[in-house]
Amino acid sequence: MRRQLLVTGPRQTELGLYEEEELGELEVRAAALVSGISHGTELSLWRGSSPFASQRFDPALRLFVPDETTTNEPFRLGYEWVGEVVETGSKVASFAPGDRIHLALPHRETHTFVPDSMLGVPVELPTVLPVDRATLIQTTTIALQTIHDAALKLGDGVAIFGLGTFGLLAVQLARLSGAVFVAAADPLESRRRLAESYGADVTFDPTAEDVALALRRLTGNTGVDVAVEFSGRYAALQDALRSVRVAGTVVAAGFYAEQNPAALLLGQEFHHNRLTLIASMGGWSSPSREPRWSRPRARELAARLLAEERLRTDELFTQRFPFDQAQAAYELIEAQPETALRVVLDYR
Repeated sequence: MRRQLLVTGPRQTELGLYEEEELGELEVRAAALVSGISHGTELSLWRGSSPFASQRFDPALRLFVPDETTTNEPFRLGYEWVGEVVETGSKVASFAPGDRIHLALPHRETHTFVPDSMLGVPVELPTVLPVDRATLIQTTTIALQTIHDAALKLGDGVAIFGLGTFGLLAVQLARLSGAVFVAAADPLESRRRLAESYGADVTFDPTAEDVALALRRLTGNTGVDVAVEFSGRYAALQDALRSVRVAGTVVAAGFYAEQNPAALLLGQEFHHNRLTLIASMGGWSSPSREPRWSRPRARELAARLLAEERLRTDELFTQRFPFDQAQAAYELIEAQPETALRVVLDYR
């Protein structure tokens, strides 16, 4: 029997058992090495505070609807899974035992997949990419898609709100994409200092000053061209809306699980400055806004940027837990957010 991480209730996980079926001729089986925890989406689901707590997303209607079939069955978390191929079906030519791969699939000891299907979109790791750094492939892909959605132009000014792992990667990706001015905002001083070392020109503590007003004064009263919000907090999204120029763009990339969006005031700068607000999300069969950038292509680029060390990541890895201590990992992330960026679960 193999083990997988299951959420059994608000803030409760356990390692449930599962059986592996006989491998099909088109299938590949891989065994886990490490997996990374996403502090936004996963923590909201773990807490039971996400929209999925009382509703379900109907993929045909593309709507959240009341969930009348709730059975309180455990569900799985995770999308940064790195493993090694241990077995291939007789008709598989694209993978071989020993290959190391990334799958955007949940925390569990093994995964079985069909290489040519869209499930997980497997990425074979470049030989020079360490497995820990590979737990950032999907995170980097999400940050990259956000920068693509922002449609940055050479010379643009950008503000990044929320300096978790996504935001710190976005600071670097914005610079690589041609931004000549990058500002960043986060309440935690350690993250602001890290953003500065990653290339931010200036950083702000949104709990201590009016970020939008400061940015106006720094930019000749115009504001930045683009703001990106990663924290998933409505107050931060409101700050982002206040920070961009007339007809500017704000990309909302956080997972907004707050139940009362009282801090989001759409009758103010959003309306009066005729802003564009874009949602950036890569799951649930949502297509890329740029047809040239399919999800597999974006994931391959993310792996390449990480392998070539075009992005600094060493400082992002803050804690490591054995897989059987996953509950303690989630508890630490919630209790000590100031110390945790990318937490890794180790299966070895």
